[in-house]
Amino acid sequence: MANPSHVSRVLSLYKRILLLHRFLPIDLRALGDQYVKDEFRRNKTAAPEEVTVFMREWGNYRDTLQTQVLESARDRVKKVEFGAELSEGDLKLFQDEQVGQLYELMLESTKPNRQFDIQEEGFKK
Repeated sequence: MANPSHVSRVLSLYKRILLLHRFLPIDLRALGDQYVKDEFRRNKTAAPEEVTVFMREWGNYRDTLQTQVLESARDRVKKVEFGAELSEGDLKLFQDEQVGQLYELMLESTKPNRQFDIQEEGFKK
């Protein structure tokens, strides 16, 4: 059985990320929510050394997203772009499967007609 404090930290991180996703544009929110859910589910049985890296990287994501959300709330005139550039060094640390996932995510998030064509309540395109 997993350590209760570890489970609590994982759930807290997971919930915080999904909460922050509420501030993203609706199509990015849908894409991000699905990706986060899949990743957390996929890593439920990860080895301890993988869990450390997983938690650190998702914690970095949470911190970056939180900063961007707060920035967008402060400066409603300027359009905030969400996300961050990955360095070539960071990319070299990825496994082939992760590079593939990242590429698919990039393709989906930059499509002019995204798969997640969701409309917010009360708004029509």
